[in-house]
Amino acid sequence: MFHFRRNENKKKTTTITRAAAAAAAPTNCVPVSDNSGSSNKGELERVFTYFDENGDGKVSPAELRKCVKAVGGELTVEEAEMAVRLSDSDGDGLLGIEDFTKLMEGMEEDRNKESELIGAFGMYEMEGYITPKSLKNMLSRLGESTSIDNCKAMIRRFDLNGDGVLSFDEFKVMMTT
Repeated sequence: MFHFRRNENKKKTTTITRAAAAAAAPTNCVPVSDNSGSSNKGELERVFTYFDENGDGKVSPAELRKCVKAVGGELTVEEAEMAVRLSDSDGDGLLGIEDFTKLMEGMEEDRNKESELIGAFGMYEMEGYITPKSLKNMLSRLGESTSIDNCKAMIRRFDLNGDGVLSFDEFKVMMTT
């Protein structure tokens, strides 16, 4: 999962979406090819073509950083290189259209999963974290009766910083384990 820091607030993160990237690319960009008839594929090809500044049919880590910056995000050199390295199917250190498309689609899926987790986390907490009491109350509403001690034990298992409560990041680890 790749998160990009927004420039105006380094603590907030965002994930680049296909629509945001397409909005950043001028409408006069010509798609690489749109034989599929798919508007999403054509949209991604238009974005790809726009950010392929040197016209070599590949997007470099530097070009990927510009793509992310165009939609209000920030990607470090290391993060861009890692994203390219993990998505590069032919090992040339660059993203072809297929690699770029898979990366963008994967980022959108990650964003959707994160939104679901945020919603689930919101069901448990009101103060920015999950306490043993709020976990017990939620489980009771779901028909699962348990003690505060059991809730403390559940939280302790995923409480990475040892503060006795679950932050969203700790909750995310718990839900994806």
